[in-house]
Amino acid sequence: MSDKKIALQIKNLKVSYGAIQALKGIDLTVYEGDVVAILGANGAGKTTTLKKISGIIESEGGSIELYGQDITKMEPEKIARLGISMSPEGRAVFRDLTVEENLKAGAFTVKDKATIQRNFDRVYRYFPVLKERKSQVSSTLSGGEQQMLAIGRALMSSPKVLLLDEPSLGLAPLIVQDIMKIVKEIKEEGTTVIIVEQNAAQTLKIADYGYVIELGLVNTHGKASDLANDPKLVEAYLGKH
Repeated sequence: MSDKKIALQIKNLKVSYGAIQALKGIDLTVYEGDVVAILGANGAGKTTTLKKISGIIESEGGSIELYGQDITKMEPEKIARLGISMSPEGRAVFRDLTVEENLKAGAFTVKDKATIQRNFDRVYRYFPVLKERKSQVSSTLSGGEQQMLAIGRALMSSPKVLLLDEPSLGLAPLIVQDIMKIVKEIKEEGTTVIIVEQNAAQTLKIADYGYVIELGLVNTHGKASDLANDPKLVEAYLGKH
């Protein structure tokens, strides 16, 4: 594992919302080409971590480096141009725009038309239903299709690191399986993925490495296969088997 490049390095990251400290100094190392799962209960600090990586919120301590470049205090647009893209919790598609217009909006950092076309082709290959519905207004899509669109839109900027926030939220188990399968394909094509999930069992099946965050601190971390077999973790997050 150590012969891989480090794509993203987080050191002692601290974030507060007013008097509430959401992250109390977390460390994460994400290697290029891996799927890294961030697990934990509601309010643990998982979404805060992704928001900070993408520059949406400010931190009060610690650092984030993308391929050795410090992005801790960078504007979100600059971070996006450097290759970090996020599919947010709750999908947040542009409801009044068509599928195709939503995807095009995701390519705002890409100037090359051929690259944009390649990204369209890639997204439609992962999610053929989006191609069928490309002229449809996004608000008319099912929850699963909107989730596919949110992931597709994030892929339109050719990200080096793709951030997925709760992609399985509110979806039927079969759809969740489909989405996880596609996340694996995205990784196999060379994109590094950080996935925040409450559905720990499904996520650890496709992840290489996992971090469990509890009350703003990393409680445990390790290879996904080890975490999936950790009895304490199984009881806390995967439901008792």
